[in-house]
Amino acid sequence: MVSNSRTALRLLVCAAAAAIVYALVKNYVLDPQAAEFLGHKPESSLPDNGGAWLIVLYIHIAAACLATLSGLLGFLPRTRRTAAALRFHRWNGYVYLTSIIIICISSGYMAPYATGGKWTSIPFNLLNIFWPAITIFAIRSARKRRLANHKRGMIRSYAFCFNNLTLHIFTTLFYSGFGLDYTLGYTIALYVNIAFLLAAGEIVIRMLKIPKDQRRA
Repeated sequence: MVSNSRTALRLLVCAAAAAIVYALVKNYVLDPQAAEFLGHKPESSLPDNGGAWLIVLYIHIAAACLATLSGLLGFLPRTRRTAAALRFHRWNGYVYLTSIIIICISSGYMAPYATGGKWTSIPFNLLNIFWPAITIFAIRSARKRRLANHKRGMIRSYAFCFNNLTLHIFTTLFYSGFGLDYTLGYTIALYVNIAFLLAAGEIVIRMLKIPKDQRRA
């Protein structure tokens, strides 16, 4: 259990660092105008106000990076060992939740312009409801001292912090690897990605052997 936890934590740090660096470099350095992403969109999916859409995208990416970082800090054992550390852990959890809410609100703004039309905007909007919901449930579990349920819920929630990175990987696979039309490849990638992140959370929970309704951390 301890060995599995340490290995999972090391992998998590590497994955979080990769997701943050990828998001910052791709969106703020290599393509700050999102020209490549917009270039693949059909005319019907282009935003009416490109300037406002770009600002919302910047906010979305910044909030995603903050959620990835704060979520990672929440998994570090040292944030729960003393009273002061526990207070930091709690406030960090609220920062994480706030970041997710900002992500989902900004995603809701961009969803009508999603590549693939309603076939992608609907799952995006459902995810914008589901992600905050499971995060709030995890926080409520902690407040009720149901710490195992809290851990399980936070693992499920944190998996979606990698949505941008893994969605890009799957899109590249279907578009460049399988040669599908970009819109079709992106649409398939979105559904595959959601299923993958849901499964990833459950796999980690089982790998760490976290039971239900355990009262102590």
